[in-house]
Amino acid sequence: MTATLQAGRTQEVPDQPALTVPPVLTVWRPASTLQSWLWTLLVTALAAGTRFWALGFPEGKSFDEVYYATEAQEMLRYGYEDNRGYMFIVHPPLGKWLIALTSWLFGNDAVGWRAAPAIAGTVSVLILTRLAQRMFRSTVLGVLAGCLLALDGISLVMSRTALLDIFLQTFVLAGFAALVIDRDQVRGRLGSLYAAGVDLTYGAPRLGPRPWRLAGGVLLGLALAVKWSALSYWLGFALLSVLWDRGALKSAGVEQPWLATFKRSVPAAVGSLLVAPVAAYLLSWIGWFVGENSWNRHWGDTHPGTGLFSLLPSSLRSLLNYHHQAYVFHSHLYDPHAYKANPWSWLVLGRPTSFYAPSNVTGCGATSCSREILLIGTPLMYWAFIPALIWCLWHWATTRDWRAGAVWLAFLAGWGVWLQNTRRTGFLFYMTPLMPFLVLGLTFAVGAMLSRAAEDESEPARGRRPLPQPRPDGEDGVATVGLREWIALHAIPAGRLVRFAAVALWLGAVVADFVWMWPIFTGGLLTNHEWQLRMWLPGWI
Repeated sequence: MTATLQAGRTQEVPDQPALTVPPVLTVWRPASTLQSWLWTLLVTALAAGTRFWALGFPEGKSFDEVYYATEAQEMLRYGYEDNRGYMFIVHPPLGKWLIALTSWLFGNDAVGWRAAPAIAGTVSVLILTRLAQRMFRSTVLGVLAGCLLALDGISLVMSRTALLDIFLQTFVLAGFAALVIDRDQVRGRLGSLYAAGVDLTYGAPRLGPRPWRLAGGVLLGLALAVKWSALSYWLGFALLSVLWDRGALKSAGVEQPWLATFKRSVPAAVGSLLVAPVAAYLLSWIGWFVGENSWNRHWGDTHPGTGLFSLLPSSLRSLLNYHHQAYVFHSHLYDPHAYKANPWSWLVLGRPTSFYAPSNVTGCGATSCSREILLIGTPLMYWAFIPALIWCLWHWATTRDWRAGAVWLAFLAGWGVWLQNTRRTGFLFYMTPLMPFLVLGLTFAVGAMLSRAAEDESEPARGRRPLPQPRPDGEDGVATVGLREWIALHAIPAGRLVRFAAVALWLGAVVADFVWMWPIFTGGLLTNHEWQLRMWLPGWI
């Protein structure tokens, strides 16, 4: 059987032009994935080197290690804190479980206690580097953010001490990073629908599973299982994730984005951002639940309660009562302390915390010697945070850039919430979980300085001198030019050169400042005169 094609019987259908996906619905990819990861690993290695160097010094327990390193051993023995003279513990168990894990692996000594915080601090640098690359769509800015966190004194000291706040930093940052990945995935899926010509005017179809939002919820629940101060981050970031969905739907052309958000985002968010974090939090209390002698474990047996409270299992009623007692303790903690610091002073390093300062130090070659581990930020970096925050606020107010908004929400969650009770005993190390977000804000501001400014783009050609045309110096046709000629050939505006120079000088000063402060970050041996030179403000002594 044959068929004959006759001319004129077919009609060509013109190709439909491909729709251009809005930039806000595109997912960023680095120019070289391998190169971006190599830079990330290099920055992570820098962080690991500073955090694991001489980790076993000092050999004994310093500052609040006397509580957490001790409680970690109790967790290994019983599954809960079992100090008969001090069983009412006001922090959840997860951080102590992590300290217990490395103590079990490496031994019940200084290295064993501090290995878990050092790992957590190193992982924070890795996560922040990748997160900043994604947020700012730049490998360079991601590396800058990672380096700044690696050189931050607060994160460094907390990574080398068996306290809880460095775990809080890692889980909060990881939870936020997971939600940012989810944000990109949702926008990428909407972008694919947009490019395919799907009409999204009246809403969007199901966008598929969202494992990264679930992971973000679980990680924020684990942050809460380290310290309750993660609560404000959890609530803020959960709200932010829903707002990001609304913004994505609006960018895709949905006419009623709020309605579509309540239909497509909110129901699933209840599971990922509410149920999952609560479940993760409760799982951290397994040792307390199964322990017959854990604190307040059987309170519910003799307190049946009334109403809905009476319907809960006895063990859960006991845990809720335990939490109520811990809340009362935290909200009425007004005890005096030598290193108590008001939240306002945290912004300017007004009162750092001394973790280790032995007396009768010798061996420095002078008549008076000193050793100290001082919890303090790297000053020349830290004091740039306030200008960066001001710029982020202005940038968000004028552009509604989600990155500036996220930095400010984290700032309010990590610092602003403490203003509700300034009488409470507080310390500078409460800033630990906030440090990566302050670094993000600072990196954002630096990136804006290094970008092509509006005046560079709109600089009128009239009045410019003609660009020099270098002549070949030899037979190979290669021209030799000086720095000024190279700048002129590339038409680099003077204003941008000034900004580059200012950033370079500041970064050099930050690195020099970190090196200068290194002995008081790590307890290095100094003469008393050398120690005094590093005490720039009266409140540091």
